[in-house]
Amino acid sequence: MNHYPLWKNLLILAVILAGLLLALPNLFSQDPSIEITAERGNQINDASVAEIRAAFENAGVPVKDVESLEGDHLLARFRSSGEQLAGLEVMQNTLADRYRSALTLSPDLPGWLKAIGAQPMFLGLDLRGGIHVLIDVDMEAALAQAVERYTGDIRTELRKAKIRYVTVLREGDKVEVRFRDEATRDQAAKRIHREFPNLTVETSEREGEFYVTGSLPPAQREEVKRFALQQNITTLRNRVNALGVAEPIIQRQGERRIVVQLPGAQDPGRLKELLGATATLEYRLVDTEHSVQDALDGRVPVGAALYKKRDGQPILLKRRVIVTGDQITDASAGFDQQSGSPAVFVSLDGPGARRMRNVTTENVSKPMAVVFIENRSVTRMVDGKPVKTRERTEEVISVANILEPFGRRFQTTGLDSSEEAHTLALLLRAGALAAPIEIVEERTVGPSLGQDNIDQGFESVLIGLAAVVAFMALYYRLFGLVADLVLVVNLVLIVAVLSVLQATLTLPGIAGIVLTVGMAVDANVLIFERIREEIRNGSSPQASIHAGYDKALSTIVDANVTTLIAAVVLFSFGTGPIKGFAVTLFIGILTSMFTAILGSRALINLIYGGRRVKTLAI
Repeated sequence: MNHYPLWKNLLILAVILAGLLLALPNLFSQDPSIEITAERGNQINDASVAEIRAAFENAGVPVKDVESLEGDHLLARFRSSGEQLAGLEVMQNTLADRYRSALTLSPDLPGWLKAIGAQPMFLGLDLRGGIHVLIDVDMEAALAQAVERYTGDIRTELRKAKIRYVTVLREGDKVEVRFRDEATRDQAAKRIHREFPNLTVETSEREGEFYVTGSLPPAQREEVKRFALQQNITTLRNRVNALGVAEPIIQRQGERRIVVQLPGAQDPGRLKELLGATATLEYRLVDTEHSVQDALDGRVPVGAALYKKRDGQPILLKRRVIVTGDQITDASAGFDQQSGSPAVFVSLDGPGARRMRNVTTENVSKPMAVVFIENRSVTRMVDGKPVKTRERTEEVISVANILEPFGRRFQTTGLDSSEEAHTLALLLRAGALAAPIEIVEERTVGPSLGQDNIDQGFESVLIGLAAVVAFMALYYRLFGLVADLVLVVNLVLIVAVLSVLQATLTLPGIAGIVLTVGMAVDANVLIFERIREEIRNGSSPQASIHAGYDKALSTIVDANVTTLIAAVVLFSFGTGPIKGFAVTLFIGILTSMFTAILGSRALINLIYGGRRVKTLAI
């Protein structure tokens, strides 16, 4: 009685040892560091490491190490936050035109832990630092885009129905179609009303000309705004998730704003840039029928537009766009097999593929250009104050002859670097923003403030643990000491699971751990009280131990399952801090059931199992 088979003891021991190993990285210190990435047109290589080391040495800033990371990144480690800030100043003053720099913390792990893939927990915005931004969505632009889409659709529909019109123009938030006679206008009004039921259609006559006006009713305007906000949230989440940011918080605030929190961000500068950037591609035919020089002299032909290549050379393109980024369904970065240059492999949707195939079939041997379009917010110092402006870049990145017709999938080259190809593919794959956005508030949580929160949270866990340990040891004696030991093991397993899952630990998560410390001994209390009851009823010590664990099991399971359900509901419907609390609570319940039932039973078996005892120290 009260004896586990060898395999079960070995299994429990293996779980505990694995937990200790996986939790070990959290004991190592975090080096104040600067993550360095190259600006567009530059690359990270061995020369970059030497150049950055030399910049630190010339400025008299001691650096612990400069090491290469995956994805063309460098990490400069420092021994103190003061040296880290001095290093950041050096980067911004001397190398800002070539490299982007971001403050971060990086674990100082020994090589053997890195070799087995062990990593510490991710720390949340309030513990590790990161960025918090409040984004405003331009709802007026969203409505204007919706009306512009209706303008194009109405023009296409009238052509399809062979209804002659004079003009189709967007006038403010309305679409206005002009006709020469009343009969044609009335025919068009019926067609527009039938094909576009979401529009309010009105007819009018002014100065002998006849008009049909389509406008968005209030309910449809609100729907456009709601869709724009939701689409932007989805797009921003896709962009952040594609970069691997742990537990980002992206949620709606009010009617037109979005809150984005990026805890533990490795490159906050790049993340902020990607949040506001809108990059897309347009494919246009090159206008070979007119002179580029005439266009430079101000005589741009009708149906053409003047652009510049990346080398600054002018080029004349046709205004009619073959396909745009909105019709791209997938994009991935890679390299051209023939030239070895960075490329983006693009897949189009059905209408886009048909359009591309038709145009390329009709224009074999003619040149086609790829136009790269990017919008981003740029902050410049004006009179000593930061001023944000939006810049739009349109440049031709590739011109090539159409050798044969193609449709759904093809590649785009002409990019400066593999990093730019990766960024462009990410933005195309994540989708276009439904409306322009602007970062109206930005807060950065520094690592030093996060360390204060970590210290306070750690103290709260220790105080709670010490109180529970003292009570259990005094009240249940030897059995209480066993419960204390498995409680410590429980904490180790929680940290190990959080490390393996790379879950983000926040202050609410620490609160969940503190709560788990108090709740984890509940199972042992139920078991120990049941053992006491069996002893009072006259059962032998061995029988009391056996009955205590067996008869309390169903009660323990019922109590923990109900708490697990509550944790699942919190995680499913909660956001941000509530999710962090739910994760640690859920993990803590599972690990406490393992340690309180199996772990404590194994220790009690080792102490009392197979022995003749007259009394129990309980």
